[in-house]
This record gives sequence, C-alpha cells and structure tokens, in this order.
Amino acid sequence: MEKKTGLAEYFPIWDKLTVQEQELLNKYAYYHKFPAGTVVHNGSADCLGILVLSSGQLRSYMLSDEGREITIFRMFEMDMCLFSASCMMKNIQFEIAIAAEKDTEAWVIPPHIYKQLMEQSVAVANYTNEIITGRFSEVMWLMEQVMWKSFDKRLAAFLLEECNIEDSLMLTITHEKIANHLGTAREVVTRMLRYFQVEGMVKLKRGGLEVLDRKKLQQLAE
Repeated sequence: MEKKTGLAEYFPIWDKLTVQEQELLNKYAYYHKFPAGTVVHNGSADCLGILVLSSGQLRSYMLSDEGREITIFRMFEMDMCLFSASCMMKNIQFEIAIAAEKDTEAWVIPPHIYKQLMEQSVAVANYTNEIITGRFSEVMWLMEQVMWKSFDKRLAAFLLEECNIEDSLMLTITHEKIANHLGTAREVVTRMLRYFQVEGMVKLKRGGLEVLDRKKLQQLAE
C-alpha cells in the first residue's frame, strides 16, 4: 500500500489516469535510491526507464569527445525524467548522461510500460509532449547563453542559481564542478572567480566559496 500511495503522490497526472492505468503503474513501477555521484543514465545504449523523483537532485549533461561536460538541466522533487528511457525516443540523435548530484529517490517506470500508457492515454501523451517541449526550450536557452552571453555573466547567474538551490550563500562546490556545469575549463572558472573576489562579490574558500554581494552578482548576470 505504501508503494501505491507514494507513486500517486508524485506522479503529476495521476488523477487523469484510469483505474486500469493506475493499477498498471502500481504493478510495474518500483522505488529506487541513487546515492550522490551515481551515474543514473549513460547515453542512448542505457534505457533504465522513466524516473519520477520523490526527493534529491539529478543533473542532465552532455559529454564531448575530449571529456568536457556541460549541464543541460537539473531535476528535482516531482520532476519526471524522460531521457533515462531514451530507447523510447528513436529520433533523439544526441547522447545525454544523467547523474545524481545529491542522494536521490525515485520511482522507475519500465520503458515498455510507459510506452503502453502513452499509446492508450491522451493525458500521458500530452504531458509527455509538454515535458519534451519544456526541455527543448531549456536546451535552446542554454545555447543562447553559451553563444551570446559572456562568461562572467554566465558564472554570476550560475552562482545565484546555486544559492537558490542550496538556500545558502555558502557553496560547497569545486572549480572543476562549476566548469563541468558551464562547459568550460577549470582554469577559466578559477580566473573569473578570483576576479569576482577582487570585486568583493565572493570569498573563495577551500572546497567552495561564499557569496558576499548577491546584488552585485545579480546586476552582472542581468
């Protein structure tokens, strides 16, 4: 009974499903824990299933041939991750990896079950299309940032986003991780953070940093 209640609580369109569709999910969906640092999904050859997050934080990113990463989007509680079931989306021509940034718990819906739901439920098909459209918009926004926005503005915006996510001005994050999020080299991040420190916006610490002037970062990001 706990399993059924949990899935009903976190699946966004549960109330739009028929009783038979709800029973199908209750029967085949299972609960899984992903410790922080776990690679949840690694490219198109990997097809775990649809993830419905009940807690934690996932990061979706792309990896270049040279090993450089760039974050595409993140997922939080009640978000639904489609790309962990990339075998369902034959037209996806790019490789996406997904990792747990924090200890994460999620419901896993097997790909064939979710595909069956999409084929028989207009509500599921429409919601899936909404998610895909939203993710596409995020990718386009990212491309716009990378192509047209200077790195100091992107870094300022990233630090503000991290403060909002962690609800703290103290950020435990390495220069390497920031570089991975923003698709650049660690040396570039270090050089810009040192400039931010000189300008009084941040204070660098071992293994992280403290945001000192949030308003100044906001002005720079805008």
